[in-house]
Amino acid sequence: MPELPEVETSRRGIAPWLEEQRIQDITIRERRLRWPVPNDLEAKLTGQTVRALRRRAKYLLFDTDRGTAMLHLGMSGSVRIIDPDEPAGKHDHIDIRFDNGKALRFRDPRRFGSLLWADDPGEHPLLRDLGPEPLDDVFDGDYLFGRSRNRKIAVKPFIMNASIVVGVGNIYASEALFSAGINPKRAAGRVSRERMWRLADAIKSVLSRAIDAGGTTLRDFHGGDGEPGYFKQKLDAYGREGEACRRCDAEISAVVLGQRSTFYCKRCQT
Repeated sequence: MPELPEVETSRRGIAPWLEEQRIQDITIRERRLRWPVPNDLEAKLTGQTVRALRRRAKYLLFDTDRGTAMLHLGMSGSVRIIDPDEPAGKHDHIDIRFDNGKALRFRDPRRFGSLLWADDPGEHPLLRDLGPEPLDDVFDGDYLFGRSRNRKIAVKPFIMNASIVVGVGNIYASEALFSAGINPKRAAGRVSRERMWRLADAIKSVLSRAIDAGGTTLRDFHGGDGEPGYFKQKLDAYGREGEACRRCDAEISAVVLGQRSTFYCKRCQT
């Protein structure tokens, strides 16, 4: 599914086409998404100008003078800029047309995405209890160390908890723990402050590199420009079970933690 780098890549791809553009109309072909599209969404958005396109966690936030539309890509969703007369495919559920002659198309084969409305996104139930952004200054080793004390949960699901930090999905959690040399099965409360600093730095580095590379192509992710991401070739741990560790030549192992496949090196990660 699209993770933080994929969502940020999409945001960067579509923002220049949408910011300070007025919405002419909206076509909703399928309202039965993960959460049903509100019946009054068209009335609230039509005629509004997108003042800014932001990202919070894995949500794209379309800020207008009236409020904010919240788009989540779900497990298979994507957005791209199109000409409004481009025929819609089976899974093209929403088109938003703008004054500049372009439209934003939301495609979601599995329908786990959503398009919702918030008068104040900071108070929306889906956003208000989220942890900090991993690329913000407030997120660092001291923060992780403080939140992890007396926690018996394994460190990998700990950093994937959105109330701790947002956007560290399965792929990037495995990659960050490999980079920091931390065994993903180690209890979060047993990771030292020094190693938590290494982990926080690794999370920032892995996510930043993935964003720069355009996200990770594993199934059908495409960025806002329709191009696939190119980070997969740089993965050190995820999906490499049985292959040689790039650091020590031992085999990469796999285990299931929190119902998610986890890849790590038993020799390098302690």
